[in-house]
Amino acid sequence: MSYLNLHLELNQLLSDFHIYYQNTRGFHWNIKGKRFFELHTKFEELYTEAFTTIDELAEHLLSIGGEPLHCFSDYLKTSTLMEYQNLSEDTEIVKALLLQLQSLIKQENKVKDMAAELGDKETEDMMIALVNSHQKNIWMFNAWLTH
Repeated sequence: MSYLNLHLELNQLLSDFHIYYQNTRGFHWNIKGKRFFELHTKFEELYTEAFTTIDELAEHLLSIGGEPLHCFSDYLKTSTLMEYQNLSEDTEIVKALLLQLQSLIKQENKVKDMAAELGDKETEDMMIALVNSHQKNIWMFNAWLTH
């Protein structure tokens, strides 16, 4: 295991976060229906958090000797998340959001395990915090889907 592999996986996560960010902004802009106000506000909260995380991931990558991707074309090539277009129905959007959060957790756990193997506690801790946050959002959105 090398830091080069960790850098690659962190760049994948950075790319995933950029697509997640843009998708979530689109959800925020395009949501319609009776639950507009609650979801419009929640999506803004999520994309604001993602924007902060993007910056933290890029700076962390630099701090451990990596070079963060910074072109959207690279994000599109690297990300495992799909772009969503023209979604406006609340349940459909929440289900798409859940798929993205699950993918983020999968990549965060991959990075966490690699960091643990390298003894990189800072990266490992960062991933644990992200996983915990995303798991909480998954729980809340799954609860929301039940009504």
